[in-house]
Order: sequence, then C-alpha cells, then structure tokens
Amino acid sequence: MIARLCMRYALLGLVALGITGITRPAAAAANPSQASILIAKQIVELKGVTAMYAPLVRGVVEKVKNQFMQTNFMWGKDLNEIAANLEKDYAPRVSQLVDAAARIYAEHFSEAELKELLVFYQSPTGRKMVVEEPKILDDSMNHAGQWGDTLSEEVIVKMRAEMKKRGHDI
Repeated sequence: MIARLCMRYALLGLVALGITGITRPAAAAANPSQASILIAKQIVELKGVTAMYAPLVRGVVEKVKNQFMQTNFMWGKDLNEIAANLEKDYAPRVSQLVDAAARIYAEHFSEAELKELLVFYQSPTGRKMVVEEPKILDDSMNHAGQWGDTLSEEVIVKMRAEMKKRGHDI
C-alpha cells in the first residue's frame, strides 16, 4: 500500500512536470521573446493548464482554514464563509501560474518549436491528446501503483528470507 502511494506521488510529480513543461531540454532560451511567450501561452491554454491549476487556490485556502479550525472548531461557520470569499478573491491569481508555465515553455523551446507544438495541439490528433492524456496518465499511475505493490511484496519476501539466514525472524 505504501509503495503504491509513493509510486502514485512520484508519477504525479513527473506528470505535473511534463504538463507544465518544467523538464529542461538541451536547447533552452534563457530570455524568450514576447512572441515565444504568447505562442507558449496558447499551448498551455490548449493543454488545459488553467483547469489543472485552479484547484490549487482552493487547496491553499482550505489548508489555512483547517489550521485555524484546529485553534477553535467553533469558528467553523465563520471560517467557511471567509474561505468561500477568499477562494473567489484569489481565483484570478491562477493566471499567474498560467503565465509562468508559458514562460517556462518559452524558455525550453525555440519559437519555431513552439509554433510546431501549437500546430500539433490545434490539430485533431493534438486535441485528442489533450482529452486522452489525463486518462492515459491515470491508467499509467494505477498500473505503476499495482507494479509497486507487487514489487514491494517481492522485496518483503526476499528481505525476510535474507534476515532469516542471518538469524532474525521478521
């Protein structure tokens, strides 16, 4: 179970890096042009990065609300109302993450490469990729979790056997 959870978080982290384009290819532009950034922004918008980042605001607000709830659970009604208002107030800040993701893409790809990516994501296959990729990633994470569970069981058996050889019965 723990192995599955660890594998899931590791794969989720890799997925997030891939979706936002944080992994750095060999040829990166240190100071991308404004045109590159605008093309990259179209790409990240087509890939649905805004929807991916939107829950972050709610998560941060909920985390802070829950910290205050530990102080006094009787504040629940007020904290829930304040949290709902703060979510609305901070929702537009997601655009900062979208802009940052666009800049990161533009730092990793040349303008010509960004244009090629944009054409791809506007194509029927690219649009299908945007729809299917989350499902593929979810299936991959589930498979990786099952694989991790199986490997964990094998490691437990081997470790117990080796420890038994050394006089330890675990």
